[in-house]
Amino acid sequence: MTAAPSALVLFSGGQDSTVCLAWALQQYEHVETVGFQYGQRHEVELAQRGIIRDEIAKLGDWGARLGPDTMIALPELGRLSETALTRDREIAFEVNGLPNTFVPGRNLLFLTYAAALAYRRGIHTLVGGMCETDYSGYPDCRQATMTAMEEALSRGLDYPLAIETPLMFVDKAGTWAMAETLGGAALTDIVIAHSHTCYLGDRTHQHSWGYGCGTCPACQLRAKGFLQWRGIDAL
Repeated sequence: MTAAPSALVLFSGGQDSTVCLAWALQQYEHVETVGFQYGQRHEVELAQRGIIRDEIAKLGDWGARLGPDTMIALPELGRLSETALTRDREIAFEVNGLPNTFVPGRNLLFLTYAAALAYRRGIHTLVGGMCETDYSGYPDCRQATMTAMEEALSRGLDYPLAIETPLMFVDKAGTWAMAETLGGAALTDIVIAHSHTCYLGDRTHQHSWGYGCGTCPACQLRAKGFLQWRGIDAL
C-alpha cells in the first residue's frame, strides 16, 4: 500500500504513543486519535491526553493536521482482567514468564475497535506504539502479531488497513532520540512534562525523565532510556 493521506493513532497519553502521534503528524496530512478506558489502574494517563494534544498542536503545522479525538470505553476488559494494571496488586512475574501487568487481548481489542472507527472515518492506516525491543515480553506487542492483525482486519472488513508501528524495533533511548528528531526540545519537554507511563498512576513524583513512581517496570524502562539518550551512566 502507498501511504494514505490520513492516519488514526492509538493514543494512550503515554510516552510511546505521544512519540507515535508526533511521527504520524509528520507523515500524514490528517491525523485522528483514539483512546481506550478499560479500568486501568493508571487511568491518570487518560487525563493527560487532551493536554498533550493541545501542546503538540502548537508545534509547526501539526495543529492544522490534528483531527478529532475519540474515547472508547471497554469496561468489560478491565472486569475480566485480573492483572496488576486493573487491580491493586503487587507487580510480579507469573508462572508463564510474563509480568502480571499483561492484560490478555488488550491490543487485539484496541486494534479491532480502532479498525472499526477507521472504517467509518475513511482512514486506512492505524498507528500504534507497540514495541518488541525494550518491553515486558507482551505477545500482543510483537511484529508477528501486528502482521497477523493487519491481514485479519483487512480481510474481515474487506477494507485495506495498514498497521504502522514506528517504535517496533526501537529501544527506549531511541524513542527519546526520535522525539528530539521529530520536534526538538519542544517535543521532548512535552513528553517529560505531560506524558504518563507509570503503571501505578503516580504523578506526585517528578524526575528528570517525567512523572512516576520510579520503581515499576514502565518507569524503570523510561528512566533507563532517558539516561542512555542523555549519555548518562545509569549506574
